[in-house]
Amino acid sequence: MELFYSQDIEGGICRLDHDESGHCIKVLRHRAGDEISVIDGRGTLYRCRITSDSHKGVEAVVVDSTADWGSHPYRLHLAVCPTKNNDRFEWFAEKACEMGFDELSPVIGDHSERRVLKTARVEKILVSAAKQSLKAAVPVVNEPVSVKEFIASEHPAISSETDHSAPLKLIAYCFDDERVPRRSIKEVLNGFEGTDVIVMIGPEGDFSREEAELALQAGFIPVHLGASRLRTETAALAATAATYFHYM
Repeated sequence: MELFYSQDIEGGICRLDHDESGHCIKVLRHRAGDEISVIDGRGTLYRCRITSDSHKGVEAVVVDSTADWGSHPYRLHLAVCPTKNNDRFEWFAEKACEMGFDELSPVIGDHSERRVLKTARVEKILVSAAKQSLKAAVPVVNEPVSVKEFIASEHPAISSETDHSAPLKLIAYCFDDERVPRRSIKEVLNGFEGTDVIVMIGPEGDFSREEAELALQAGFIPVHLGASRLRTETAALAATAATYFHYM
C-alpha cells in the first residue's frame, strides 16, 4: 500500500510538499484523477483524488477519511539517552515506530557521551517508518533535555502502579539497590490496568545514582529487561516490544 504524508490538509484539500510530490509524480507516476492514500501524522488516513499533478506540489481532493488508522491500544512515551553513535539511536527510533510508540524524549544523563541530537533527522526517519508500518500517527519528538529536567517534569510523585488513571512510570538501570529492588518489566506491566506508560532508558554508562534516586522520588518504578546486559538502543527497543506485546 502506497502512503504519502502531509500536514497541509484543510477544507477538503490535501497538498503534498515538494519531496512527497516528486515521489508521487516522478517515481510512482501518478496523474490527475488517480486516488492516493495520505496520512496526516496525527492518526488519520485520507483517501484523496489528485486534481493537480505537478511534481512540485500535488493537490488532491479528500474523498473520505479514517480516524485512528493503524493505532495501538496504549500510549508509550520513551525517554532515551542518545547513543554515542547516532546511527544506533536512529535505528532504535525506526524499529520502535514500526511496533508502535507515541512520544520520544531524548534525555541527556550525567554519564552521557553524546549531548547533542538533531531531532529533525529523527522526525524524518519516523515519518518513513510510520508509512512503512501502515500507521497514520507519527511519534512526537521532543527537544533534548537533561535526565533531571525530564524527571522533574513528571512530578508529582504518585503511585502510578496502583493509580491506573496515571501513567505507569518505569526506569531501567543496571545496578542493584537493596532498598528498592528492580523487577521485571513484564511483571510490572502485567500488574498495571492502565494504558499510559513512560519508560526511561539510560546512556552507555547507565544512569547515575543521583538520577535514579530522583526518579524513584518522582514515582518511577525500577525495572530490568532480563539477564542480558543490553546496549542503550537494544534496551529501548526491548522495552517497546514488551509494551507492544503486553497490549497487543
